[in-house]
Amino acid sequence: MKSPILGSFSAVRSPNAADNQLINLFPEMIPEAGKEPAFLQRAPGLRFLAYVGNGPVRGLWTFGAYGYAVSGDKLYQIDNMWAVTEKGTVAGSGPVSMVDNGTQLFIAAGATGYIYNASTDVFAQITDPDFPGASTVGFIDGYFVFTEPNSQKFWVTALLDGTSVDPLDFASAEGSPDDLVSLIVDHREVWLFGQTSVEVWYNAGLPDFPLSRIQGAFNEIGCAARASVAKLDNGVFWLGADARGRGIVYRSQGYNGQRISTHAVEWQIQQYADISDATAYTYQQDGHSFYVLNFPSADITWVYDVATLSWHQRAGWLNNRYTRHRGDCQMAYNAEIVVGDYLAGAIYAYDPTVYTEAGTVQKWLRSWRALPTGTNNLSRTTHHALQLDCESGVGLNGYAASDIISITTEDSVSLETENGFLLDVGTTPTQGADPQVMLRWSDDGGHTWSNEHWKSMGRIGETGARVIWRRLGMTMKLRDRVYEVSGTDPVKIAIMGAELIMDRTNA
Repeated sequence: MKSPILGSFSAVRSPNAADNQLINLFPEMIPEAGKEPAFLQRAPGLRFLAYVGNGPVRGLWTFGAYGYAVSGDKLYQIDNMWAVTEKGTVAGSGPVSMVDNGTQLFIAAGATGYIYNASTDVFAQITDPDFPGASTVGFIDGYFVFTEPNSQKFWVTALLDGTSVDPLDFASAEGSPDDLVSLIVDHREVWLFGQTSVEVWYNAGLPDFPLSRIQGAFNEIGCAARASVAKLDNGVFWLGADARGRGIVYRSQGYNGQRISTHAVEWQIQQYADISDATAYTYQQDGHSFYVLNFPSADITWVYDVATLSWHQRAGWLNNRYTRHRGDCQMAYNAEIVVGDYLAGAIYAYDPTVYTEAGTVQKWLRSWRALPTGTNNLSRTTHHALQLDCESGVGLNGYAASDIISITTEDSVSLETENGFLLDVGTTPTQGADPQVMLRWSDDGGHTWSNEHWKSMGRIGETGARVIWRRLGMTMKLRDRVYEVSGTDPVKIAIMGAELIMDRTNA
């Protein structure tokens, strides 16, 4: 029988109800003529591009022929050879908001703001006495528009000049008495996110203040984290909060918020002590559009895939535990999806053919119920075999640890193993030459787990290798089973399904 390994993340409050983890894997639908309707593929790894200052990377932006990064307390210009040039000092330590008007780059850093003029190559802090600081910034019809920190006010600069601010060029988002949290410009409309509400303004061309509220474009869903707001798939995405609670993820549907998070994801988010520091970015690769939502305090990263309307986790692997993903901000530049490191002054490319996080381990994992939904009649079952239907023969070109024979000799000699490899004494094995996948299972709903059972996914070229485990025992206790497969080798992972051979008893 087919065991339902395909699908998305769904680990709910009780693991006895659902414990489907999905880490560094995501599903892709196969519209027709496929072996299965979908498969699980490995999340892209990180390929190192350049060091940019001391880090962390606080913001990225593409402007003209260059990329720009705020790393640590500096602004850097990046050319298409990934050479980096320092442009100036940016105060603060948290994420920045960046946008350009074709000539000037505006950097909003909270109490301070900065303008880099690409035409004159001049970088300077905004010193206009009427500038109140800027927590987020956008661009609409020649104006920079920005939110004043800790207030309901938002401002526009002079036309095509971010260094000049008129003392009367502001308005207040007064549909609700909450302070503004964030702002984004989408389809030439300004979305203003308060703590418990959202309202949308447009450029009405008015003589005193050019923007005006759109009638009816107001809803009582606020924003829980300033840096969680991002554009994707012709809409706006954000982490929500309102007078009744917090922790639901929304996307715009017209001027309303449409819930896209699941109960499983929301239960996870609402356990975090602090979600106000959440950061988000979006990117598109191979037809998938991803909303990546980081929770720094919780040290975890969630990803929503618009193509499949599903969630998964991205993660690093450090000290035998999962951590948040290294990417914290993004830009599309030089034909690459570039992300900035939240830990160090480095930028990377998302690369589907790289299976590490810039050289560190990327551990993938999938857990799922052994039996399809609704088919468990609480009888005991004997599990004779489980076969992972996956692409095999994905090993790397090199020696595996199992190829090395330990001998004692004073001479440097060559040895031939049963696998046909000639090895010198002292040869270092190549991780991934004989890639392994680990299986374990739980018979009490995911509370405790069996020992680990390892199988090879096939050396390079062994495309007919079967990944199969036998004699997996009988379900006792709750007469239920959750399987989990995982791996760390830096190789391609594509999982089409799992075939389970089992018998039921009447007991």
